[in-house]
Amino acid sequence: MTALTIGLIGMLAFLALVAMRMPIAIAMALAGFAGFSFMVSPQAAMNMVAKEIYANLSSYSLSVIPMFVWMGFLAYYSGIGTKLYVFAYKLIGHYPGGLAMATQVACAVFGAICGSNTATAATMGAIALPEMRKYKYDNSMATASIAAGGVLGVLIPPSVIFIVYGMATGESVGRLFMAGILPGILLMLLYIAALYILILRNPALGPAGPKSNWRERIESLRGGLGEVLFVFVLSIGGLFAGWFTPTEAGAVGAAGVLFVSLLERRLSWEGFKKSLYDTTRTSAMILFMVAGAVIFGRFMAVSRVPFELANWAGGLDLPAYAVMGIIIFIYLILGCLIDALALVLLTIPIFYPVAVTTLGYDPIWFGVIVVLVVAMGVITPPVGMNVYIIKGIAPDVPLEVIFKGVWPFLVAILICLAILMVFPQIATFLPGMIS
Repeated sequence: MTALTIGLIGMLAFLALVAMRMPIAIAMALAGFAGFSFMVSPQAAMNMVAKEIYANLSSYSLSVIPMFVWMGFLAYYSGIGTKLYVFAYKLIGHYPGGLAMATQVACAVFGAICGSNTATAATMGAIALPEMRKYKYDNSMATASIAAGGVLGVLIPPSVIFIVYGMATGESVGRLFMAGILPGILLMLLYIAALYILILRNPALGPAGPKSNWRERIESLRGGLGEVLFVFVLSIGGLFAGWFTPTEAGAVGAAGVLFVSLLERRLSWEGFKKSLYDTTRTSAMILFMVAGAVIFGRFMAVSRVPFELANWAGGLDLPAYAVMGIIIFIYLILGCLIDALALVLLTIPIFYPVAVTTLGYDPIWFGVIVVLVVAMGVITPPVGMNVYIIKGIAPDVPLEVIFKGVWPFLVAILICLAILMVFPQIATFLPGMIS
């Protein structure tokens, strides 16, 4: 049996374990350990597990993950998201479909201090859904627009998935953060355009809310938006300017949100404890996935699956964009079955050499494409984590109703992907300014 065959069997074994509802981190670790043991030796596999897990999880650079995660949960429990929605609501809520459009603006701005699609969806779901129901918005459009808005939380920096991609590939996290800004704004505008078209076809889907005067709009600026700008400039701006490393920027950002929350007296002791609990739980989950991916990645390396795939792609009589289209299609299919973070950790050792080394694409641009494609999985069945979060907030809305409403937003994401394929400068322009 060839090494390539063993590698493919290992991948199928991993997918089988996931299909049996085994936690993805454990499935990656078991498949990787068994495959490495078979190809090398059980003793070598034991040594590899001990050495690689310790070397990776004891890395100082990985501490950036809990810092940015805590930053997002502090923002969630301090109510900053509420003020952001009020600002967006006052600005455009009086237009038909304006509450759903305001949700996209609020999700984008909240993503600037969050970095998690689930936290963004949960925050805006709790705030925006009652308002949309109050004004008789269609249940499918209202719930789906919030679930889709959560995707903006992982595209606009900071982003946990960008951090993991940077750790896995050795690319600059700061440049990846910069690369996500313009595509994130583009996707927000495409979401708003999708909502506008839906409302144009059927105005009953989203009746207009009350109109606010300019004094009320200006007063709303003094709420959450100012706080977000302060934290964003302090943390992400400092990272872009070279004042901080990514790890330091995460710590500064978390301290900034904590400072603002305490200054405004909007973070209770109970909320502070919950933020620590959720940060510990989420960070442990991410780091456990990293550990499983390290083991599986070593197995993939000795089986030569990534190298053979790169050689196969290089030998195809197809233009580079067509091969990239095949890679994106594979990501879209896998994204329906595997969690976004796990999918990045699993596939980067396979597709990164193909896209960057063989096809010659910019690694920062490819990172944006990967984040955008895997993020689609959070709103597509059967995984659809954001959809399940919104289902928890609105238990009376059937899952199929929410999933039915996400299709216009999936089309918007696909259009965003197509635009980035044709105009990669949208993702590479800002990073190029600091290269």
